[in-house]
Amino acid sequence: MTDTAVPQTTTAPDSLEPTFDAPRRRGWVVAGIGAAVASVVGIGSSMMSGAVYEPSLAGDAAGIVEKMSEQVVPMVVFHVASSIAALLLVVFAAGLRRFLIERTPLDHLAPQVASTGLLLVSVVLLMGTALNTEFIFGLFDTSLLVPETAVFYGHWIGTVPWYWAGAGLAALAVGVAGRRYGAVSGWLTWVSLVLGALTTLLAVSPLQYMAGMTGPLWLLIVTIALLRER
Repeated sequence: MTDTAVPQTTTAPDSLEPTFDAPRRRGWVVAGIGAAVASVVGIGSSMMSGAVYEPSLAGDAAGIVEKMSEQVVPMVVFHVASSIAALLLVVFAAGLRRFLIERTPLDHLAPQVASTGLLLVSVVLLMGTALNTEFIFGLFDTSLLVPETAVFYGHWIGTVPWYWAGAGLAALAVGVAGRRYGAVSGWLTWVSLVLGALTTLLAVSPLQYMAGMTGPLWLLIVTIALLRER
């Protein structure tokens, strides 16, 4: 007498099977709005910390440092706002990448270009705030500072965080995805193409720091639009 084995089938545990489609949440878009607002605040406070650009103090390193000691508050605001913007941009970049992946062909470059461009801006903002602690505390006692190094710092915060070249790439990527595949609405497509081209052209020109004006503007527009769109 021989025993015959009964074939057995195995099924995947229920825990591995998706039970529902999780609704898409818009937290990443809210993070983008926060990044846009914080970056505008950061740019504005950077402008209020511009002792090195005052014509009456040109060439007077000691006088510039003395004036900078009166601008500590906007410098602190600049540091906090720009740091917040840099961190929130990482969240928005990840969400925008997923958003575009769902609306473009599998091998299209737009999602990766858009997210990478915004990550470049995040790095620029972090680098723009990198010297803040060193000099802000030093300005409480200017006798501890070498005037020329403080002047360099003033130029640093007046230029580096304004270099939003990556936002130009991100805006163009969104515009191309909208133009070719309808990833975003028609008006947002053209806004992204126009502001993306303008930001990129400014970034590669001798007026490169003007990209710090158009880049945050595009970010604010696109995040509000994405929050309103279904």
